[in-house]
Amino acid sequence: MATATATREDFAKMLEESFTQGGTPSEGTVVKGKIVGIEKDMAVIDVGAKTEGRVALREFAAPGRQSDLKVGDEVEVYLERVENALGEAVLSRDKARREESWGKLEKAFNDNQKVQGVIFNQVKGGFTVDLDGAVAFLPRSQVDIRPIRDVTPLMNNPQQFQILKMDRRRGNIVVSRRTVLEETRAEQRQELVQNLEEGQVIDGVVKNITDYGAFVDLGGIDGLLHVTDIAWRRVNHPTEVLNIGQQVKVKIIKINHETHRISLGMKQLLDDPWQGIEAKYPVGAKFKGRVTNITDYGAFVELEPGIEGLIHVSEMSWTKKNVHPGKIVSTSQEVEVQILEVDPVKRRISLGLKQTMRNPWETFVEKHPPGSTVEGEVKNKTEFGLFLGLDGDVDGMVHLSDLDWKRPGEQVIEEYKKGDMVKAQVLDVDVEKERISLGIKQLAGDPMSSGAAGELKKGSVVTCEVTDVKEAGLDVKIVGTDLAAFIKRADLARDRAEQRPERFSVGQKVDARVTQFDRKTHKVGISIKALEVAEEKEALAQYGSADSGASLGDILGAALKQRETEKTED
Repeated sequence: MATATATREDFAKMLEESFTQGGTPSEGTVVKGKIVGIEKDMAVIDVGAKTEGRVALREFAAPGRQSDLKVGDEVEVYLERVENALGEAVLSRDKARREESWGKLEKAFNDNQKVQGVIFNQVKGGFTVDLDGAVAFLPRSQVDIRPIRDVTPLMNNPQQFQILKMDRRRGNIVVSRRTVLEETRAEQRQELVQNLEEGQVIDGVVKNITDYGAFVDLGGIDGLLHVTDIAWRRVNHPTEVLNIGQQVKVKIIKINHETHRISLGMKQLLDDPWQGIEAKYPVGAKFKGRVTNITDYGAFVELEPGIEGLIHVSEMSWTKKNVHPGKIVSTSQEVEVQILEVDPVKRRISLGLKQTMRNPWETFVEKHPPGSTVEGEVKNKTEFGLFLGLDGDVDGMVHLSDLDWKRPGEQVIEEYKKGDMVKAQVLDVDVEKERISLGIKQLAGDPMSSGAAGELKKGSVVTCEVTDVKEAGLDVKIVGTDLAAFIKRADLARDRAEQRPERFSVGQKVDARVTQFDRKTHKVGISIKALEVAEEKEALAQYGSADSGASLGDILGAALKQRETEKTED
């Protein structure tokens, strides 16, 4: 009887406890449970309402560490189902942590706060990070500020990350370690920059070298030493002076407090070689220097370390006008130059190379004064004349009008071709304008000044031989000379009816009067009409006039008879 009473009391107590415990836990929620046993690698957990489940011990351990659970510990787990086929609850510690973590992570993301996590695995394009139960993706580009080859030292070590993106519905979280490092670095840079001043001289270590300069570590912050600020002399590449790891003393030239960029200089620690430059290199003086650089527009010559001048392409050679400077001088070549201009403000020195050599036009005129004969090769033919290559690598020009006395230059120039050796007379040399005028026809003598032609003048009566009959007139040659002339149609006769070129034939000789004779322009004017008019006036004056009773025909007949008699006597 007593035993039955005790049994009823125990049952009542258990029933009361079941009610006080709040009933059966809900599926799909995080519940608290107690470790009631540990079997091999599994933990047996009582989640209440006489419901127990099993969870792998590894789910309670941090990545890379062993679990330290023991019987009696209270833990939170995720209840997936109250009872499975074996009559046990289906529990998960990972899901419980994930649910808890997502809530914390969303708050950190919205507040733009950093979170702590552990890189535990490598996947395509990056790494996976455990954020206290939630798994995030860390792109490879977001691991560090600079690309790193080996990530092993970073694995399984708690670190801070910045959440870039998260989607709870899809379960995606993207984090960045680089953002945290950049922020930390920026804070450190700001603190370091505040302790630096422009003009300060500081020790540093060359950290990196590029084509345009070197980055120097100033103790946690980098400054740029531009290639132009390494030395006063020309430095083509920083490696000519610097090596990575080299300790250098530099001067802070400029600090940008907004971007934290620092400009450094080494040459500023040395004396400026441009001080007093005008006295050191006076205009007109000649110095020797070394060619350091060649460009399309000239060549740079180092006169001393830190002092360079430019030989412009126009000052390199007297005769080579359209040649690249590299065909006249070469890098590292020692040359003598003349100072043409010094600008200490712009730090520029203009140099001349050709000024150290004799002007070839001065040399030419000394050897070949006007009137002398030279020989040269036909270099070029143009619409206005021939160019001949002469001694001293200079050119002379024969104008079309100086090719031939008798024929037009446009016709004569076709007889010459490039490479022909031609003799010519020096007519004029202009040293300042670098021009030499030549003449070919002058070698044959002036036909207007030689022989019988030298006696001719305006008004002279000459005998001409017809060389060609044209519609506009006659081509003739003055007998006894080398002079050629043209008698226009209107000058063929006094009477208009007789002004017909076809009355004449080639080889026929005619008398005419010289109406123009210009020795400078070599122009000769011939007219039969002028001779007839002159003879008529002469006959009238000598044999009377129409008023005397004689007809004009009688007067002219007497004049012609007189001329024939004089010719016979001669």
